[in-house]
Amino acid sequence: MRRLLYGMNLSLDGYIAAPGDDLSWSAPSDELFQWWLDRERAISLFLYGRKLWENMSSYWPTGDQQPGATPAHIEFAQNWRDTPKVVFSSTLDKVDGNARLVTGDAVAEITRLKAEDGGPMRVGGAAIAGAAMRAGLIDEYEIVTHPVLVGSGKPFFTALGSWANLDLVETRTLPGDVVVTRYETRR
Repeated sequence: MRRLLYGMNLSLDGYIAAPGDDLSWSAPSDELFQWWLDRERAISLFLYGRKLWENMSSYWPTGDQQPGATPAHIEFAQNWRDTPKVVFSSTLDKVDGNARLVTGDAVAEITRLKAEDGGPMRVGGAAIAGAAMRAGLIDEYEIVTHPVLVGSGKPFFTALGSWANLDLVETRTLPGDVVVTRYETRR
């Protein structure tokens, strides 16, 4: 059975994007970018909602060719291109690269994918992750908290139907007073 991880940068007040999908407050330090790269290399399948797919696919297919691309950016872009992706959307007609589109029931598809053999999967995007949370499918939460309050926007956590008890597996502080915490779902 595969593990499902959900992790993103978030503000101290719990948002992954400020109003207007503003992410400017979450620019990663070199150390944080490397931490994300190390985590991404272990993922065998990315699961994206439409908005995150559009954001990632607008930059990372050629991210290694951008002026000033660091060795870590080059490796991230290559890893992103090489890792298979599933995009969940009812409005897209097609996706390209190493991705396939699912227009049906996301929870049913994620449940099916979890039952397969293989490496860990990462779900990204607030709506799709929220559906996976409510269905009890998330095995690990990777929370990267930035010392900023944005007041409103897109929340990391959505309303749940029941409690989810978690066990702390990692905590560390990175430059810029960014705090990384990882929790596993207690089953």
